[in-house]
Amino acid sequence: MPSKAVRLILIGDVVGRGGRKFVRTVLPLVRAKFAPDVVIANGENSAGGLGVIKRTADELFEAGINVLTGGNHIWDKKEALELLKTEQRILKPLNY
Repeated sequence: MPSKAVRLILIGDVVGRGGRKFVRTVLPLVRAKFAPDVVIANGENSAGGLGVIKRTADELFEAGINVLTGGNHIWDKKEALELLKTEQRILKPLNY
């Protein structure tokens, strides 16, 4: 039996307020056109250009991102430590 193709949208580094605003503005249009199954974005610099916090993660999830990835800057804000313990939609680096 043939398997169904999965449509992904992968977004590189979302940096700061400008990056979040771009995602809020453009992602709904891209979602409407391509009907992805999953949208994944790197969110490790979404909070002021360095780190991630609950407010910025929530903003990106509300804009239509399903999963955020992180890297070496993901815990640069103190608030991230609690968020990373509870938010399952954020992929942590292996060395977390």
